[in-house]
Amino acid sequence: MRIAVTGSIATDHLMTFAGRFADALLPDQLAHLSVSFLVDDLEVRRGGTGANIAFAMGVLGASPLLVGAVGADFADYSAWLTRHGVDVSGVRVSELRHTARFVCTTDADQNQIASFYPGAMAEAREIELAALGALDLVVVSPNDPAAMARHTAEARDRGIPFAADPSQQLSSLDGEAIRDLVAGAEILLSNAYEAAVIERKTGWSSADVLGQVGVRVTTHGAEGVVIESAGGDALKVAVVPARGVADPTGVGDAFRGGFLTGRARGLGLEAAARLGCLMATLCVETVGTQEYAVDRDDALARLAEAYGDDAAAEIAPALAG
Repeated sequence: MRIAVTGSIATDHLMTFAGRFADALLPDQLAHLSVSFLVDDLEVRRGGTGANIAFAMGVLGASPLLVGAVGADFADYSAWLTRHGVDVSGVRVSELRHTARFVCTTDADQNQIASFYPGAMAEAREIELAALGALDLVVVSPNDPAAMARHTAEARDRGIPFAADPSQQLSSLDGEAIRDLVAGAEILLSNAYEAAVIERKTGWSSADVLGQVGVRVTTHGAEGVVIESAGGDALKVAVVPARGVADPTGVGDAFRGGFLTGRARGLGLEAAARLGCLMATLCVETVGTQEYAVDRDDALARLAEAYGDDAAAEIAPALAG
């Protein structure tokens, strides 16, 4: 099954300032602000929703096709994704802009000063899915809004099943745009807060949303996942207990990668969600969105502990060797 994951591709530059921003800011001079902070360290982390989802699928051996736009500075990141099973042939390299970048400095009080540079991400709207060959599923995750609209419309027009994952872009989209992204989706993915935003902005009830999509998957953090479809009973899937929480960033993306891989490999909704929950837990136990690995034996043991031996045996064929 060939799955195209469209979405953002970015790097995060995270710095730590040992002091307090407040000590360097003069309230009566804020209109003429010019300050510099000597930071202690710098962490550069790979990210972007599309890349995070594709990474999770890649480490499971699903060979997803990543579709997005980056700058010429993408070479090292590209090599990393390729080593982890991601097909980057669908990535457009801009001749003018750098890869999207989040730059953030955090002080001793956990206050942050940050900037986000979308850069090449804006060129994702120029990517035509038809040029990428035959596709069995298109995942439309947060990206340049015009790109999200184009990829959704093209998938719909060409009769390609698509998964809608508007998540972080919901705050910037109006009801009409959200309706266009959701209507006709085979799968709608969101967390509980985003699910409420979708309903409020579109004016649809929960039942209305279910009438627009095949399956609605809603994550509830530590409370697990709820899967709904029109006319069916809701499935509730518990999380795989974490051995420790290192960093929650990217957990939802890891779940999506596991869930989509499970479905692509023939698992039912509940089993696919359990695989997704395993991937989410592996992610939350590590610092960074793409720093975890899947050990088959340990994964099966954790699935058995969380859901029982029969559940682990059902998921086993979907795990990479």
